Amino acid sequence: MDVTLIYAVILGYLCGSVPFGLFITRAVGLGDIRDIGSGNIGATNVLRTGNRWAAAATLVLDAAKAVLPVLVARYYWGENAAMLAAIGAFLGHCFPVWLGFKGGKGVAVMIGSLLALAWPVGLIFCAVWLLIAVAQKQSSLAALTAAATAPIFAFVVVNEWLAGAVAVMAILLFIQHRENIARLMAGTEPKIGSEKKAG
Repeated sequence: MDVTLIYAVILGYLCGSVPFGLFITRAVGLGDIRDIGSGNIGATNVLRTGNRWAAAATLVLDAAKAVLPVLVARYYWGENAAMLAAIGAFLGHCFPVWLGFKGGKGVAVMIGSLLALAWPVGLIFCAVWLLIAVAQKQSSLAALTAAATAPIFAFVVVNEWLAGAVAVMAILLFIQHRENIARLMAGTEPKIGSEKKAG
């Protein structure tokens, strides 16, 4: 195996594991985000603090921490390395070693990865998310739908290799949303704007 591909995964993991949600909430005096809502470090849980600016900053930075390793890996090691860096960033965000492997659910990181790997696919992901979010008022359903369809669009727009990489991220995203899926099936998943302490 090409050792540069291992470097790409490590680079992605290290960038992805930076807990911006934790840093931002502490910086603005909101305490430890792990003690709020679902305990996740992502933008959705930061939004539960009521601070939209902190949530927006978390969203942007979480996306950026996937963009950076993808672009660096592509520049130095090629497209295969870029895709592995994206998967590494996703793993780092969801399972950061510094936080006992408990991180976020990966939506923002997936958006950043897709925009860096193939921006049309990233824009389609955002469009699908927005469509479902507006229609159904459930952020988790929107994320799951966008993730489920992303490999299809990656295959149509780019190729089967990108589709495979995106499928890996989609599967991981579904795993991270397993509690949300259970609530969706039970009809108890909260609507956007009504979330308080739900995961």
